[in-house]
Amino acid sequence: MKGDKTEGGTQPSLKQRTARGLVWGMMNSAVTQVLNVVFGVVLTFFLHPADYGMIAVLSIYSAIAASLQDSGFVQALTNKPHATHRDYNSVFWFNVLVSAAIYVILWICAPLIAAYNHDPRLVWLSRYAFLGFFFASFSITPRAILFKQMRVREQAICSFVAMISSGLTGVAMAMSGMAFWSIATQSIVFVSVISVMSWYFARWRPSFHISFQPIRQMFAFSCKLLITNIFLNINKFAFESILGHFYPKQDIGYYSQANKWNLMGSQTISGMVQSVAQPMFVQVGSDLERQRRVLLKMLQFTSFVAFPALFGLSLVSHQVISILPERWMPAAPFLQMLCIGGAFIPLATLYSNFVISRGKSATYMWNTIAQSLLILLSIYVVRHFQLSLFGLSGIWLMILCCIAINVVWIAVWHTFVWTDIRLSALSAMRAVLPFAAVAAVAMLITHYATACLDNQILLLACRILLAAVIYLGILRLMRAEILNECIGYLRHRKTD
Repeated sequence: MKGDKTEGGTQPSLKQRTARGLVWGMMNSAVTQVLNVVFGVVLTFFLHPADYGMIAVLSIYSAIAASLQDSGFVQALTNKPHATHRDYNSVFWFNVLVSAAIYVILWICAPLIAAYNHDPRLVWLSRYAFLGFFFASFSITPRAILFKQMRVREQAICSFVAMISSGLTGVAMAMSGMAFWSIATQSIVFVSVISVMSWYFARWRPSFHISFQPIRQMFAFSCKLLITNIFLNINKFAFESILGHFYPKQDIGYYSQANKWNLMGSQTISGMVQSVAQPMFVQVGSDLERQRRVLLKMLQFTSFVAFPALFGLSLVSHQVISILPERWMPAAPFLQMLCIGGAFIPLATLYSNFVISRGKSATYMWNTIAQSLLILLSIYVVRHFQLSLFGLSGIWLMILCCIAINVVWIAVWHTFVWTDIRLSALSAMRAVLPFAAVAAVAMLITHYATACLDNQILLLACRILLAAVIYLGILRLMRAEILNECIGYLRHRKTD
């Protein structure tokens, strides 16, 4: 496909921009998660599981507040073919004003949050931690500009600088004995630096000629995304909130630490996919055959990366947690189970971005609400009736139910894709299942081949290396097209 002619020469084709976006998206996600690991490991030497539990119980409130401040306008601006300064300016002032109002409400509600979690320290901790989402409101419009223009490189630089700055701040405070205050400050510094860097790269400035007419025009689309994001965050952080009410903070800390590592893996892939998916699908246009080809290719690539990464993290879960101080070892079984479900999160991200790019915000909303309610219902049923299954009960059965629902819901997402572009389920399974099967076989062989090793560091290194060799070797024997394309792209990059 030839690039489009511009005044300055030839603009890269959509395929080239997508490939570059995926590379920078992968680098962004990978570097971010590596820094997360480094700073996270260092912090565990100075912090107690209960410190993480204190922050974890506040996560659901911050997440819902963040959804309210965004209100789905980033996706609405991305879907708008010719967004103007007036559109961006309207979204900016709306976000800032709404965020200020929400922060005031949460400030007032802080004693209620502390009373619900039976810990008076949460009053001032919550009031301090919630500053983060207010500061983040100033970056939403600049980030929307970078996202719409698929400027993934600039987004990666923003994340890198923010991770370094916030990580160093958090470690310094933890070493000074600031406990959970260091985690809260780390988050505030991160969003603040992201805001400053996004403004620098976007080269956009607001004006005081404020009109909320564009907000009213986009609201029919964005309000559905707002409701959806609230349910997504309830779904994401329900465990921490429920556990905070029924279980000790230390137990919440174990689960939170395990889920943190799981999200590092799944969000590395999801972040890479999300950095290009919606704007790419929007630019593909209305050619149904081209849409099917692009979606199938993205399904293949996402599966090619996600299943070995997350199944592999499950394989080495005990070795990964062993890097942390001994008191964190109870988190290892949580991580092992969570990563199985985490492998399917990037696929759900891809499907949902496709649905949004088609302007089907109502479909996205109702599908996500149904999934979230089903998960919450399963948690309630397990807790209320004290159920057990396959020897699992309590929190373990809750996790199993959530994983099962998330995996099965991929099929539900696909029904909407079938309705829209007639991509068959068989074609989607052919794109996904081979990579899942090969990854599972590779991890199984690696597990038994390395079972004789006792040293945890050596075992970690051997399992990573052997699993990668086996996985790529099997795909090479199968002559997997996506592997050959990735190798070809990397060779082409080296010759440029």
